[in-house]
Amino acid sequence: MSGNWIDIRSAHGGTFGAYLARPAKGSGPGLVLLQEIFGVTEDIQGIADSLAEEGYVVAAPDIFWRSEPRLALRDEGGDLKRAMALGQGLDDAQAIADIADVVATLKKLDFCKGRVAALGHCMGARLAIGAAAAGHVDCAVAYYPVGLKRVLQVGDDIPVPTVIHVGTEDPFMGPDDVTSLRKCFADNHEIEIYSYPEAGHAFANPGRKTYFKTAADMAYSRSLSVLRRVIGPWYDLNALWEAHRACEFEARDADETMMTMVDEPYVNHIPTLTGGYGKKRLRRFYANHFIPKNPVDIKGIPVSRTIGADRVVNEVILCFTHDSEMDWMLPGVPPTGKYVEIPFVSVIRFRGNKLYNEHIYWDQASVLVQIGLLDPRGLPVSGVSAAKKLLDPSLPSNELMPNWTECEDG
Repeated sequence: MSGNWIDIRSAHGGTFGAYLARPAKGSGPGLVLLQEIFGVTEDIQGIADSLAEEGYVVAAPDIFWRSEPRLALRDEGGDLKRAMALGQGLDDAQAIADIADVVATLKKLDFCKGRVAALGHCMGARLAIGAAAAGHVDCAVAYYPVGLKRVLQVGDDIPVPTVIHVGTEDPFMGPDDVTSLRKCFADNHEIEIYSYPEAGHAFANPGRKTYFKTAADMAYSRSLSVLRRVIGPWYDLNALWEAHRACEFEARDADETMMTMVDEPYVNHIPTLTGGYGKKRLRRFYANHFIPKNPVDIKGIPVSRTIGADRVVNEVILCFTHDSEMDWMLPGVPPTGKYVEIPFVSVIRFRGNKLYNEHIYWDQASVLVQIGLLDPRGLPVSGVSAAKKLLDPSLPSNELMPNWTECEDG
């Protein structure tokens, strides 16, 4: 863990601990990370460290400090019973007052700049919503809250932007509960409620057995969207992506490319399973199999670019002459000298101001057709026509459908 423990002074007397994680640049907006029922475990501290990488000054307070200071429990054996007992006996109103003390402490830190939000899991999600309803924070994120009736009554509103994430298989919050919640906040467009198919309770905690990565990643981006919008920090993802591309295709320097990325990034070229996972393997890939193996005339014709809270989706027509052995796209295939144009989509995810990963897609069949390695006759594949139609959607459709001419326009 990269953070440290600090003391929070309670307005009602006494002090309690909070795990504090700071961003690499040293300062940022504040974020109160509220624990699951098991306490400020290593899992919660790891989540705090990740959120600090996003640019936040994160404080994860020990909500159970009056019962057992710095409680650190795991979902194992008797610990579960002990944690459940502590959770059931929690004074929510007092815990929400403690959260206000954490917010006040963060605001006094010279490296905590601007507004403060709350983000909670499970029991902590309920408290995050309670803190938002009380006006202690500027926005809130709640992952699979339990026992909402303890902090929110029928007719209550939440005065700040709030995002709530629930798995459809969560035994603690069924479909009827979600429907009631949506109905309750139907007129408040600052409240976003998302359901995740097949996800259960604790689906967003990598340390839990119920962790569901695809749902967790989607929820994470939605959480960042409200956090960035309300408290910041703001990053120019377009400029960061252009800087990364310049290192790859203009400077053609593997080390400079890696400097634009997080410590443990990954790149996945989906059709060929090429790229690299982790700093060492990815640098090896860039230095030996990507940067020096790209054709001299390779270029991308922009088609669209969508920028979100933590990612860029970039759509281009990739053009090149196959005059070198392209390990990443055509591994083991000698240069053919053929000219290729293909639709090419990159989904680029950032963590803070560093590139975290890339998922890259293209139609490999179209490439193989254009370099003469695949005969398209009798197969539902296309060559350069895929790129041409992307640029000109009025070109003929359905020509691969043998029965298309059998029916007429109605």
